[in-house]
Amino acid sequence: MTFPRSSGVLLHPTSLPGRYGIGDLGDHAYRFVDALQAAGQSYWQMLPLGPTSYGDSPYQSLSTFAGNPNLISFDRLLQIGWLHPDDLRDLPAFPDNRVDYGPVITFHDHMLDVAYRRFSTSASDGYRDAFASWTATHAHWLDDFALFVALKAHFGGRPWTEWDAPYALRETRALETAWEQFAAEIEAVKFRQWLFFAQWEELKRYANTHGVKIVGDIPIFVAHDSADVWANRDLFYLDARGNPEVVAGVPPDYFSVTGQRWGNPLYKWDVHKARGYRWWIERVRAVLSMVDLVRIDHFRAFEDYWEIPATEATAVKGRWLKGPNIDLFDAIRAELGDQLPIIAEDLGQITKAVEELRDALGLPGMKIIQFAFSDPNNVFLPHNFTTDNCVVYTGTHDNNTIAGWWRGEASTGEREYVTAYFNRDISSSPHWDMIRLSMGTIAHTAITPLQDILGLDQNARMNTPGVEAGNWTWRALPTQYVNPDAFRTLAHFTKVYARWPGERVMSRG
Repeated sequence: MTFPRSSGVLLHPTSLPGRYGIGDLGDHAYRFVDALQAAGQSYWQMLPLGPTSYGDSPYQSLSTFAGNPNLISFDRLLQIGWLHPDDLRDLPAFPDNRVDYGPVITFHDHMLDVAYRRFSTSASDGYRDAFASWTATHAHWLDDFALFVALKAHFGGRPWTEWDAPYALRETRALETAWEQFAAEIEAVKFRQWLFFAQWEELKRYANTHGVKIVGDIPIFVAHDSADVWANRDLFYLDARGNPEVVAGVPPDYFSVTGQRWGNPLYKWDVHKARGYRWWIERVRAVLSMVDLVRIDHFRAFEDYWEIPATEATAVKGRWLKGPNIDLFDAIRAELGDQLPIIAEDLGQITKAVEELRDALGLPGMKIIQFAFSDPNNVFLPHNFTTDNCVVYTGTHDNNTIAGWWRGEASTGEREYVTAYFNRDISSSPHWDMIRLSMGTIAHTAITPLQDILGLDQNARMNTPGVEAGNWTWRALPTQYVNPDAFRTLAHFTKVYARWPGERVMSRG
């Protein structure tokens, strides 16, 4: 597909400011869109938007189709009347620089229950009809998800493999009983999803009409403790009780010396193929109905993937197995069109076969400036870019911030090479020097994390791979997230490097 020379900002909505302990789809999100437009940015990139579970990672979601109800804006519910000002008078003392997930989830659950009760007793016929219509349209995933959430609550939040066997294994009589027993709880889950998607669609329309496209994210693997796996056990390598036999991850690389053992169940690709890849087609269709462009995390696993025995504690002992390759994408393109708006996350141990698959599909790959300074032949150095069909980042959600990296993580050799590359010491403003370098590359798209635009240190890091605690919590302060000076500088570089809308050349992937 054709990509204009452009730029954007990476910021997950949970990192927005707000009164309710976590960023949401309310006024601060709209103000951020305004700031992006004013700075000539074409993209707002986010992490996956699904409901999170243990560990709070957006890459370990309860559903690949559902939205995260913690992103629902309470201020929007005040406007409708399903929350009242008195409901929000005595707010918990949430920190403003991070998400404290435990109290946030408890508070949000309570407020959304209040909103559901008001909807149930006082909603107009128009709202009720809209809710009924939406739930019918999305029943193919919503019914299983709502039942899954209701049962998970009934069993104390435990993973589905620890539920009573008739429910875990989806015996017909048990499910029929559950639908009757938990009818109210199921309806409440559907209500939250309806609210999320209504608010999301409104925000996306606003962004698009202001010249900003949304870049979403698909984790290639799904969480074991999810409605996806519970409702489709035969699509994954599971034992008789539903536990994974083998799990996903990556071998040791520049992120971690022991690799990463993600723990996701692996796909039975032969079963997917026999069914025409229907589950995958619907998954991609769903995410592309929400966003304009999507990054597929760990793209290389479509060519080959790292299989780890479920009994192993790390990712060191595993083996490479072949994935579905272009066969899967042929099936997707047959239904969704040839020009898939996809960014291939092609980081890590990338083989020639992975590159050939990416290029055969015409997909842009990724370049990470922070990884570039090991030696003059590093493929992430701008002078080694061989195509403009790529997206360049100063760093991703898995990186330290540029300031944090430069001042505390970069090796002596990296610092010396950076100084030689720029022919000067960049210590006064390493973030702007790296943003300028990124913007000036031939890559058709340059994406910068907000933390780097603001010049924040390691305390603003979103995720540290291989470290379980303390991730996904960073939030921008209300006084900094649309910092005028920072966004003016961003706008300047956007113009200087021909990434401003209307002043750009086109690239064809």
